[in-house]
Amino acid sequence: QLQLVESGGGLVQPGGSLRLSCAASGFTLDRYAVAWFRQAPGKEREGVSCISAMGNYRNDADSVLGRFAISRDNAKNTVYLQMNSLKPEDTAVYYCAAHRVWDDSMCAMHEYGMNYWGKGTPVTVSS
Repeated sequence: QLQLVESGGGLVQPGGSLRLSCAASGFTLDRYAVAWFRQAPGKEREGVSCISAMGNYRNDADSVLGRFAISRDNAKNTVYLQMNSLKPEDTAVYYCAAHRVWDDSMCAMHEYGMNYWGKGTPVTVSS
């Protein structure tokens, strides 16, 4: 079965850190760029960070720049999102998604064109 599974979400205090994981099964992730999205209650889903297939290109939303870091370990078929200095406004369900690429020069953070989606992991930032 081809799927992405997120893990690592939870409750954290403001200023704290979490590391999310996105594990692929049933397909080889190194042929896919991967993006993290989030959806807060009552808001539209937004792109957070993305990484190219081999990890040489990355992009972050302005709202998380300098606080979040996306990385990947293709040997483990997994992409990570290290989240530091968390704020209450980071509270959301976080999703990973993958789209097929043919080089390592780009990644995308728009929902259109994603081939696979995970079911999400919730992150709550609260004291």
